This record gives sequence, structure tokens and C-alpha cells, in this order.
Amino acid sequence: MTGAERYPAVPTDAGAEPPLLEVEDLHTTFRTPGGPLRAVAGASFTLRQGQTLGVVGESGSGKTVLARTVMGLLAGDNIERNGSVRFEGQELVGASNKTLRSMWGDRIAMVFQDPMTSLNPVMRVGQQIAEPLRIHLGLDRAEARATAVSLLGQVGIPSPEERARAYPGQLSGGMRQRVVIAIAIACAPRLLLADEPTTGLDVTVQAQILDLLATLQDERRMAMILVTHDLGVVATRTDEIIVMYAGRIVERAPTPSLFASMAMPYTEALLGSTPRLANPSHTRLAAIEGRPPDLVSPPPGCPFAPRCRYAQDLCRRAAPPLVAAEQPDHLFACWFPLGGRVGPSPAEPVGAT
Repeated sequence: MTGAERYPAVPTDAGAEPPLLEVEDLHTTFRTPGGPLRAVAGASFTLRQGQTLGVVGESGSGKTVLARTVMGLLAGDNIERNGSVRFEGQELVGASNKTLRSMWGDRIAMVFQDPMTSLNPVMRVGQQIAEPLRIHLGLDRAEARATAVSLLGQVGIPSPEERARAYPGQLSGGMRQRVVIAIAIACAPRLLLADEPTTGLDVTVQAQILDLLATLQDERRMAMILVTHDLGVVATRTDEIIVMYAGRIVERAPTPSLFASMAMPYTEALLGSTPRLANPSHTRLAAIEGRPPDLVSPPPGCPFAPRCRYAQDLCRRAAPPLVAAEQPDHLFACWFPLGGRVGPSPAEPVGAT
């Protein structure tokens, strides 16, 4: 059964539909020998069917931990999760492993960052795609194998019959990433989380993978969370963008609004570090000075202040709350935002983002 057969069409007025995913005040803390490490601190957002949300930030900003917390993949005695993640109205924070496993594959799926560590190196590619089809959709061995070959063809792998008999180590990096995507979409999930799906691939293959995800999303009417460090990747491929720094959401806006009138200096710095085709060859990339803060012992005030060229004394004393810009759906956390905007009043209580 295809994704188009399993789910009804998205209504024209998608805003009238309840959100597919609701994340509210989500916290993920790792207990370490040095003290608690707050990898995600107070994240909140919603996502509707068919929409794409971009989550952007440097390595260590919390974006991958956020995605894995949403899916329920983080477990262990040293991990504490608080807040709420509701998928189709069902609470996932605190849900049993049995409940979560029943949702993975046919309702929520993930494209992992490194296909060589997410694929089983001693299991044929076709078997790895067929496995979720047998578990979640109840297909017999022959049906699952035929569907696996069909999925390999859908994700653009040539000679799918032959590739289905191959092991991951016999495929190129781009093909392995396509196999991971085939596994993720096999059971027509309603929500796809793509964690750095183009890392380590050349720019031509990157574009092919992103185009493939967009096509599959349109065909299957999936919602998607696209996690990346590159603002250029999400510029034309998302409906809304979340910018994360030090585990917090520091800016959130519809994609056109973010690029037209970004408010957060960190967002500006991320964009400035993106390579541009218009620049001459061998132009040095603009780097963000300094390094991300230690999340076990974060500095007082705004966590970006030690690296921010606009920082003032207030920035080093108090953490700014997440507040609305001129448009209520554009939020930012900065005492002195870009573009001459008015930041939050220092008299307001300083809350978590």
C-alpha cells in the first residue's frame, strides 16, 4: 500500500487542521561527571502535515538531540527529558518502548546522518529495506523483497535488482544515503526527520538527495524536519526555520521572513559563513569567532555574547527571552536585535527559550 493510498489529501486550508506534531517546552539533559548538560532547553514549535521545518545551527547546538528526543530515540539512566511531544495527539515523552517502537517506521521515521553507521554492514541492502515492511505492514517475504526493489528504483538507484543483493560497503556514499532514505520511507510515515542527510556528499549528490526528499514529500504528503548546519540548504526547501544555539531556540520564523529580516546576530553569522557562488575562487570563508559555550558550565547572560560583535554589558549579565518581532510568528532572543528592532525590555523577567 502506497503513502498516497494510506493518507487523505491535505486540505487547502491546512491551518484549519490540528498540528501533526506539537512540541512544548522540551528539555533534554544529560547527567555527566561534571554536572548536568542541558542539550535542549525549552524548545517549542508545531508542524502540520505536508510542511517542512528546518532546524539550523553549528555542531553542538542541540539540533540532532532535539530531533532524536522528538522521535523518542534517546534513552538511558543518564538522560532526563521534560516537556511535551505530541504526535497526532499522542504524548511521546514518557511513552513506553513498546509504544514508541509501534510508531517508528510507519508513522515516524528518520534519515540518519551517517549511512555507514546506520546500515548493517553484513546484511544485504534489500533485506534491510524489507525488514520494516514485514514488521509494520505484514508483507510476506516475496512481497517485501519486491517492494524493496521498487523502493530502490524510486530513490533513483540504477539496476535495483542487482543493488538489492549488494552489501552497504559495495555502494557509493550517495547510494548508501539513498538506501537509508528508502528504508525511512518504506512504510509511508507521516513525519520524516532528516538529520544532516547530505553530510559528506559532494554538492551534485547533495542537490540530488535534497530534490529526492522534496519529491517524495510531495508524493506522500509527509511532514519533514530537515536538520542541517547550512542555512543555504533550508533557504528554498522549508516553510519555517528554527535557529538553535547552545541548546536553545534563538530565532524562529517562516523562511521568507527569516531571510528578509533576520533579527538574531547568530543567524546573521551563520548566513555569513555560507559559501557563495558569486565570490571569486579561493575566497576565505567568514568564520564565527570563538567557540560554542560549555553547556555544563554556561556563561552568564546570552550564551552567544562572548562571540557576538554587537554584545553590550546587558548581554553578558542576563539571558534574553524569546519574544515576537513585528510579525507575531517571528520570534527571536536578543537584547539588541538587527535592523534597529526593539528588543525585549530588561525589566521583563528573563525566561528560558
